[in-house]
Amino acid sequence: MLIRLSAAARRPPTLVREEKITRRRVARLTGLLAVLTGLFVLWVFGRYGLAADALLRAPRGLLDLLGLLTAAGFLTLIMLWTVVFWQKRELARQSVLPEMSLDELYALSPRAFEHYVAELFERRGYKVEVRGRSGDLGVDLMLTQANGRRAVVQCKRYRHPIGPEIVRELFGTMIHERAVHGFLVTTAEISDGARSWAADKPITLIDGASLVRLNPASGR
Repeated sequence: MLIRLSAAARRPPTLVREEKITRRRVARLTGLLAVLTGLFVLWVFGRYGLAADALLRAPRGLLDLLGLLTAAGFLTLIMLWTVVFWQKRELARQSVLPEMSLDELYALSPRAFEHYVAELFERRGYKVEVRGRSGDLGVDLMLTQANGRRAVVQCKRYRHPIGPEIVRELFGTMIHERAVHGFLVTTAEISDGARSWAADKPITLIDGASLVRLNPASGR
């Protein structure tokens, strides 16, 4: 079960909201290209293998057209795969980021802070759904592991210490969502009372100081 967190890289706040190249988009394009490539291989196998003898009796113009279509399809796939590999390289390049202080994290908008935290979990293998909005029922992020088990995340961009009532709210949200684990991620400190209340429950508490250390650029 993926629970423990360690240092992680992230994109700058502006890119979290405005970046056009995303892992999800690249994954969708990769999947689509894999299907198209498979279909193209089947076409080539049929055209030049199973149906080769039958097509010898076809008009010369038709054969030329099929040849042009095959060549065009091949070149198109090469160009599209080149774009995918370039986008993957760009994503890898963007993974090296400068350090962010606690004040800089607090200065993020609520939405940008949620995307920041979402990036941390995404890099640890979770599928992340950002829900934070009006009517989210206390779920800012919904995490799904490879085995289908779910966890909820509440993101609290606070300055005042987190008390037990916030942790109780998270636990209630876990029960309502039938999640196996809960994460409370905040820019604030977490009170001893809150830590004591969560001690025997499937809840991970990440305070502001710990959140800063999750960025490997902090060097801590």
